[in-house]
Amino acid sequence: MAVFNIIHITKYKYNLPIKESINEIRLFPHNFENQDVLQYQLSITQNPNVSYTNDYHGNRVGNFNTLEAHNEMTIESRMLVRVNHSLKIPEIDETKAKDLNLHNDIYLLRLCSPESIEKQEEINSILKEIDYENKSIIALAFDCSQYIYNNFTYTKGITNIETTVDEILGHRKGVCQDFAHVLLQLLRTAGIPSRYVSGYICPNESGLRGEGATHAWVEIYTPKQGWLGIDPTNNIWTMDNHVKLSVGMNFNDCTPVKGTFKGISKQTLSVFVSIGYEDGRHFEEINDVELQKNSVEFELQLNHAEQQQQ
Repeated sequence: MAVFNIIHITKYKYNLPIKESINEIRLFPHNFENQDVLQYQLSITQNPNVSYTNDYHGNRVGNFNTLEAHNEMTIESRMLVRVNHSLKIPEIDETKAKDLNLHNDIYLLRLCSPESIEKQEEINSILKEIDYENKSIIALAFDCSQYIYNNFTYTKGITNIETTVDEILGHRKGVCQDFAHVLLQLLRTAGIPSRYVSGYICPNESGLRGEGATHAWVEIYTPKQGWLGIDPTNNIWTMDNHVKLSVGMNFNDCTPVKGTFKGISKQTLSVFVSIGYEDGRHFEEINDVELQKNSVEFELQLNHAEQQQQ
């Protein structure tokens, strides 16, 4: 069991004032069997009213608007979370994907549907190499995770939130969200209900890749044991230092912050994560996030707007 004090700060900056910012956030840690949220506090620039709902996957979602002109927006999420995965390695379970009876469960059926990609034959070849048809759900999930861990290189800065599974298969490099998307494609092709998980992996001096930052992994469904988390970035089942925020089909369902605004402006995004421990230890990390590139037309409009300000 472990208790973490986590601060997650998302900061947008705009070189020209923008207005009517409309946002949707998924920054609320799950209460579930092995995770308890002891305290939670949310702070947003200009203190807008936030309305709360639950989405299709059961995630808590916040929506808010900032109508006044502004040059920056900061969203600060503070949480005290107790995790008790206790190195939850799945029990022996020989259930295979072909043994699943999902005809009456639309949600699980949806989570069995792989993306339509150009390199699907490469996915099929990997599964054939692993001998997927003769393995249990749990054994296959681990073998797929191990394949990614052994054959894909953890490299920061070469992918972004728009990178496709085809692109990841092409250069076989990336970070946690890329490996989670490849694992989802493998598992869903094999007929295993699987979902993307967004959260944190808190440092425990074990040298795990992605420690201390926002992290991503996968959960698989088994009839006997329910949802089990597996982390292909580190080739492990989820542990006491995995803190879960949200789940979905892919990253788009779990995006911590998404929104739109009125105005022509260049924006930058930085994410700060601070993790504190019961014994007083402390870890901090800040990342500048690469945003989707602007269109040529937008760049022309931006240049004109900047000239008007001079």
